[in-house]
Amino acid sequence: MAPRQTMLRILALPLRRPAPSASVPLRPTPRIMTYYHFQLNRPQPSLTTNTKSTSFLPEGGVVNWVQLKAADTWSGFGKSKDGSWQLKLFQYGERLIDRIDFEELALKSVDPSLGPTISHPDISREEKPLVKIPLVYPPSILSGESSIAHLKSLVEHRTPRHRKMFWVFLIAAPLTAPFMIIPIIPNIPFFFCVWRSWSHYRAYRASEYLQSLLDKDAVVPTANKDLDRIYQDYAPKALPAPTPHSTVTPQPPFSDQLLLTREGIPQIRATFDLGSTAESDMYRAVEQARVREKV
Repeated sequence: MAPRQTMLRILALPLRRPAPSASVPLRPTPRIMTYYHFQLNRPQPSLTTNTKSTSFLPEGGVVNWVQLKAADTWSGFGKSKDGSWQLKLFQYGERLIDRIDFEELALKSVDPSLGPTISHPDISREEKPLVKIPLVYPPSILSGESSIAHLKSLVEHRTPRHRKMFWVFLIAAPLTAPFMIIPIIPNIPFFFCVWRSWSHYRAYRASEYLQSLLDKDAVVPTANKDLDRIYQDYAPKALPAPTPHSTVTPQPPFSDQLLLTREGIPQIRATFDLGSTAESDMYRAVEQARVREKV
């Protein structure tokens, strides 16, 4: 269990290759849609029977305790009786999570204590030992240069977006106070605003932390043959070739190309020793890559 907690690594998982523009042949080819799985969390303190905590705070900190408590409560909603409002809320919430951008889900998985705070956004001057973090990618699909360029583009785009949406939902939360007069059920709009604000806050802090790593050249592109083999084994099947009697003139493939199927995700999880949450996020990313109209 320890290696999963202490591993520092970023997995670049290409999902879909956009088609070249048929109307504008000289237009640069858009970047490949890529899902990044971040393994950048702090190692958890080891628990021993001989050590006793003298602090009244929960082990791992208050924030971690609140997150675990909320996760347990939410999981309990999923085990509620059929027809109960808890189960209906859980089912609706899971569908809502499926619609959240997979980029946000990936960023918010990073330990928020690693990033800056809203009041102290500059962490670039902090003097810490420089650690090289491998950016693992399949070399038959991505290059080291393209993988790091896309990650930089992702961070630049996501940082202002998540900072803005954090404030939007935080300000909107008090406006849901009138719903508190409704008996029996909790103030769902309030909890939704708080949850979305916290989610964007975590994504913002993660993107700022990643920016500091990129500025210090701490992220190193690293080709991985095992990941490349998975992409070759589980690549979506190509369209059938035209028949010899076809009168249609062959044309370049001007349609998007999916690069990873759901069947390859369990193999990625097993190869890189990932958790069940990572597997769920990868399934969501693959499904979103399939249905998104634009990259």
